[in-house]
Amino acid sequence: MCTEPAGAHGAAALAGPPPEIWLDLEPPIEFDLEPVDAVAVTVLMDNIIDVQSPSAGPARRPTAGDVPTRPVATMVGGGGPDALVAEHGFSVLVTVTKGDRRHTILFDTGTTPDGVVGNMRRLEVDPSAIEAVVCSHGHYDHTAGLDGLAGALGPRNFPVLLHPHFWRRRRLTVPGREPREMPTTSRRALEDVGFEVVEDPRPSFLLDGAVLVTGEVARTTGYEPGMPSQQAWLDDGWTSDPMVLDDQALVVDVRDKGLVVITGCGHAGVVNICRWARRLTGERPVHAVIGGFHLNGPAFEPLVPRVLDDLAAIGPDYVVPGHCTGWRAQHALAGRFADAYVPCSVGTRLAF
Repeated sequence: MCTEPAGAHGAAALAGPPPEIWLDLEPPIEFDLEPVDAVAVTVLMDNIIDVQSPSAGPARRPTAGDVPTRPVATMVGGGGPDALVAEHGFSVLVTVTKGDRRHTILFDTGTTPDGVVGNMRRLEVDPSAIEAVVCSHGHYDHTAGLDGLAGALGPRNFPVLLHPHFWRRRRLTVPGREPREMPTTSRRALEDVGFEVVEDPRPSFLLDGAVLVTGEVARTTGYEPGMPSQQAWLDDGWTSDPMVLDDQALVVDVRDKGLVVITGCGHAGVVNICRWARRLTGERPVHAVIGGFHLNGPAFEPLVPRVLDDLAAIGPDYVVPGHCTGWRAQHALAGRFADAYVPCSVGTRLAF
């Protein structure tokens, strides 16, 4: 889940977990990420829809006239728009072009079984073109759409890449409220419908070295706290699990431009993620960072000025925050990054 409940921790949570459990991975072998000629990112699910936002920069947006129609008995003529759907969740379709070859990956799958596949239909996206799914982490607002995808594809051997902690039972604990357990994906169910589960905590390549999955992200800023209210069921009991070590990102290097970094919730911290992407690729520049930055709510909003300073030092050409970034952080990012800031919404197509 990508929301930290209001009032759950306040300033005391900002220090994060004890220093001894902050992940500071040894410098990895540098990955020779193959540059691609272009990458297109289509937002299949996000928290908002905005059919009145104009296309600008790398973003092309659907208009009200672009959506298909459906029967609506109460309307004159018996029809109305089959509108795109937003959820508190995230999913993007990533298509990379290298020479005369194109490859397509689905990164996260949204909150409900029918949300992402419904938006695929409305946007005329063919799910059979997808070659693999990468799951940013195990929270259900990024994974429940696997059910609908399985139904749309039918039985087939289909890789789903994830971190071993993806399967953990987890719950949110808020003082004064009963703990709330989050839905957990069933490994057996995924395998029964034909998905090939690929687990790896380490960085890994996809598509002939053209796409990099970061694996666990080194937590080097010291101030991005993960998810302090989270617990996991381990060793027959609930125990603190703030790190969300399964949080991973997708990285593509666009020739002569730099890295496109795509996050799910950014529980590892958007600054940590961008720094890790650079560290894995020989300090290549960041061209764009897209996805959830997890800066919403009282436990995270005080971090916004520091995150903005560190992102500015990284210097992305485009900042495309969505999902769990939070409206205060969105406003601050828009003010700080000016023309580099691109609003994220369902149906947006980003071309780099």
